[in-house]
Amino acid sequence: MALLAVLGFTAAIVCSLTGLRLAVQLSALWLGFCLLPIHGALFGTPMLAFPAYGTYEARVDEIISADSQAQRVVVSQLLPLEDARELRLRRARLFLPAEPVLSPGDRIQVALRLAPIPGPVLPGGYDGQFHSYFSGIGAYGSATGHLEVIATNAGSGVARAVHDLRTTIARRIENTLDGSSAPIAKAMIVGDQSGITDETRDVLAAAGLAHIYSISGLHLSIVAGGIYWLVRLLLASMPFTLTWPIKKIAAMAGLFVAFAYLLLAGGVNNVPAFRSTLMLALVFGAVLAGRQALTMRNVAIAAIVIILLDPASIFRPSFQLSFAAVVGLIGVYELPWPRRAGTGSVGRITSTLLATAWTSFIAGGATLLFSAYHFQQTAPLGVLGNLLALPFVSLVIMPFGVLSVLLMPLALDAPALVLTGWGIDRMMDIAVLVAGWSRDLSSNPLLAPWALLAGLLALAWFALLDTRWRVLGPAAAIPFIVLLGFEPRPDVLIADTTQAVAVRDGDGLSLVSGRAGSFATEVWGQHYQTPIEQDHRSERCDSLGCIVSLPEFSVAVVRNAAAFAEDCGAHELLVTRIDPPQWCRSEGLVIGPDELERGGVQWLHWNQDAGRFDVRPAIDHLNRPWRVLPR
Repeated sequence: MALLAVLGFTAAIVCSLTGLRLAVQLSALWLGFCLLPIHGALFGTPMLAFPAYGTYEARVDEIISADSQAQRVVVSQLLPLEDARELRLRRARLFLPAEPVLSPGDRIQVALRLAPIPGPVLPGGYDGQFHSYFSGIGAYGSATGHLEVIATNAGSGVARAVHDLRTTIARRIENTLDGSSAPIAKAMIVGDQSGITDETRDVLAAAGLAHIYSISGLHLSIVAGGIYWLVRLLLASMPFTLTWPIKKIAAMAGLFVAFAYLLLAGGVNNVPAFRSTLMLALVFGAVLAGRQALTMRNVAIAAIVIILLDPASIFRPSFQLSFAAVVGLIGVYELPWPRRAGTGSVGRITSTLLATAWTSFIAGGATLLFSAYHFQQTAPLGVLGNLLALPFVSLVIMPFGVLSVLLMPLALDAPALVLTGWGIDRMMDIAVLVAGWSRDLSSNPLLAPWALLAGLLALAWFALLDTRWRVLGPAAAIPFIVLLGFEPRPDVLIADTTQAVAVRDGDGLSLVSGRAGSFATEVWGQHYQTPIEQDHRSERCDSLGCIVSLPEFSVAVVRNAAAFAEDCGAHELLVTRIDPPQWCRSEGLVIGPDELERGGVQWLHWNQDAGRFDVRPAIDHLNRPWRVLPR
């Protein structure tokens, strides 16, 4: 930092603009590396290391979701009662009964079972400990006894009023709509995705429509942009407004509606909606200032603000996907293209359809790598899905959804909600159709972490350059990733907190130990898009353990210490949940309780050339504040 200060001071003394720019850029780079530990120090939390039981008093900070079955909430100020142990957690995420209905600010008393936040279930997979730590959540738990509200925070202001409004709107939607349309309508209007089934999510993802139920730039642009267009049209049609700054008034109306929609969607806790609102605020701010609205500079400002507020968000898929789409769209449209406006009704409709298809193609291409890396999914016909579904979203679902909310105080919302549900049903029909067409075209790519880094660097190159040379970065990254960016599938997976041990069995994986349906096996099956079968076809088991023999290698799973004498050194891999003798480790590869405790889930791939297993633990380092250290 001192060197940067000297560089900046020297540049200012000699009036060197280049030196001053270099000092500012290096300072920003240094600050970027400092943001995460600063944020952790300010908002992080001690992590619960082992389960806790007892009665606690707590304050409700956030209602994640609520339905007739249960409430998912975030609480703080955990105070132990009776014989409960004192906890140093900043916050905890709880699964509570549906009654009594809670609101932000309420103080509750409840008997709880609190558990540590689990780590990643696969190397490079979603790390719940990391993201929970930076959200201040140090444990998760559920009620084991009576839930009581001991104090309400009635009249406490905006947070409670917004929560009550969201709850009321959600109930009106549930009372009017049924089937899959009600949960999707709730997700698109108030940001509650808890009711959407996995089957619906899979269908929408296969059709390239997974972004529809997450409130983001599309929804906010339709709502705020629609209000901007209507206000501008209305004022322009009045004779006494000729001297008014109509465009700026419409921009202010659009900005107000955007922030109102953000509050309705969950506020800053709904990260995609917050990002999109910030982008719209910059767009409307540019209109108010008489500047160009959609520029890469505005994207950079939005990214900087979000990173300053939540630096951990850059590791989340939603951040990468949304900014990749925006950067791709703005970057492509900034390039010099011959633009021809359609003439006549047919020409305008054709131009609109082509623009929609082109926009979907750009956004899909910009986000393809990130979707493939994080979700192992591609939507080969996503452009077609968006081309067919977006008219229903833009012309039916969102307009009538907004109208229904406006009519709810008058109890006249039912017809508008019915039309919203009809639009959602038609969108689902399209999703099912396109997903069916995509069934034989979709793939399950497994990308290496450095492939994601290469994609981020290519995206940064594309964003920073403003000439045709900006396409060089993505053009160079694509063949590099296609040829070298894929990682092999595992031959063995070993769970750390359950007995599950899965070994390659033909084209899939089958269990040698443990039960199918556990959390780890479900995640493995989803990640590799293959069910984890219960019993391996080549296993031989007795009271001491099991052995699987494949042409390339054999694996022994030891359940009793008496098996060590026979199995140590006789197989390429030995897996045990009990401490093996020291001499056994010198005989070959052993994955024992120490490796599982320190490294979590173990991923192994047979290296045919080396004649051994390549091993990757899910947890690389324990010297991180969000890691739960072995006891």
